[in-house]
Amino acid sequence: MNDENQAPVAIITGGGRGMGAAIARELHARGYRLGLMSPSGSAVELAGELGGVGIKGSAGEAADLEALVAKTAEAYGRIDAVVNHTGHPPKGDLVDITDENWALGNDLMVTSVVRMARLVTPYMLRQGKGAWVNITTFAAFEPSLVFPVSCVYRAAIGAYTKLYADRYGADNIRMNALLPGFVDSLDHKPGTENAVPMKRLGSTQEIARTAAFLLSDDAGYITGQNIRVDGGLTKHV
Repeated sequence: MNDENQAPVAIITGGGRGMGAAIARELHARGYRLGLMSPSGSAVELAGELGGVGIKGSAGEAADLEALVAKTAEAYGRIDAVVNHTGHPPKGDLVDITDENWALGNDLMVTSVVRMARLVTPYMLRQGKGAWVNITTFAAFEPSLVFPVSCVYRAAIGAYTKLYADRYGADNIRMNALLPGFVDSLDHKPGTENAVPMKRLGSTQEIARTAAFLLSDDAGYITGQNIRVDGGLTKHV
């Protein structure tokens, strides 16, 4: 650990591919040191490329989150930012989804954020500053029967985001949720973009730049918000 190096440190779960990888690259370009994790080896590989810490693990597993935080803190001595990002939980017809799959979705999306907050908040309190971005979905506002587990639990993350922001705002620790629309990191059906007022898919780099902004001092008075980055897809104001 080099105590003289005060460059900011960011942890990203689901940080090996797609939006997570784009956020990692964007933050690295802005001078962040990184701790990355993903279920495959992609986060380890990307961390090697970017000179960061990488481990293989799932956001739904408490031991994996503990290992990610511990290794990042050991390497850098500080944690300034966290991006909570996960893959999609099981889908299915609403009443046919099993208890096990509901529990899996809860662990993957909600409990992972709660656990990460428990692990990292003490570092941010000692530093007198910190910022969080929770990646959810546009459908947290307007739920879809296509992915009910995701909608239910990502809406819950919006509530937790506001509660955490209220609890730690006076400590200069901010938390926001970023709600992507249809982004080009996923294999969308042809014509999906026609439902979007901007008539195109969003890019992973647009998501990454928004996340980087929310973590930066430029967003220093933004906390407890659900920021939709969806090309105008959602209807309500």
